[in-house]
Amino acid sequence: MTPARSTTTPSTEPLLNKILDTLGMEIISGTIAAGRTFTLSDLSTRFGISRTVAREVMRALEQLGLVVPSRRIGIKVLPSSHWNVFDQAVIDWRWRTDTDRQLRELSELRYSVEPIAAALAATKASEDEGASLVHIAKEMIELAEAGASEEFLALDIKFHTLILNASRNEMFGALAPSILHALEGRTRYGHRDSIPLEDSVRAHLTLAEAIVARDGARAERASREVMADIAP
Repeated sequence: MTPARSTTTPSTEPLLNKILDTLGMEIISGTIAAGRTFTLSDLSTRFGISRTVAREVMRALEQLGLVVPSRRIGIKVLPSSHWNVFDQAVIDWRWRTDTDRQLRELSELRYSVEPIAAALAATKASEDEGASLVHIAKEMIELAEAGASEEFLALDIKFHTLILNASRNEMFGALAPSILHALEGRTRYGHRDSIPLEDSVRAHLTLAEAIVARDGARAERASREVMADIAP
């Protein structure tokens, strides 16, 4: 969750984060509708906190694009078009309030970005990165056969993060935490087990080998095979 700044102390941070989580969920779920306004005094009264802590909550919400302060009207709740949808806190709140939509949008983002990143990685990944991808892919096959879901998920995230970074596109790399939240979120919120179908698992090795072979077209195809279950 986005940390508060400046006056936050170790003693107030847990309270601040709890209040931020409550308000973030209420705004993103629509319980507090876009256009509604409130004041620092309202926050102080509702949560029994000082204006200093209330101000920190307001600043954190502002950083996430959920509210905008105004001297004339107080703190105004913003519509979803203003939200920082790549922030991990916002992603988590969206998972918890509208799981199906968050899954669909993250999956569409992955399907749009990862195949291109894989093709780029085939031309730009180092030998060590290629070797790591092959090693990880083989481990994933073994873990899938053993039914080791948690260990498989950890390697799955590592595998895809490495591909995004190996593309040498810094914007792809910066998107990695948000894009790959789809892998963890689908498991956490009950849409599937963390281990996909066998063909998808083995396609990871095909993808890794294509990157090692510097075959961009094959890498792009294999990436789409890996994500066949989330194809739009």
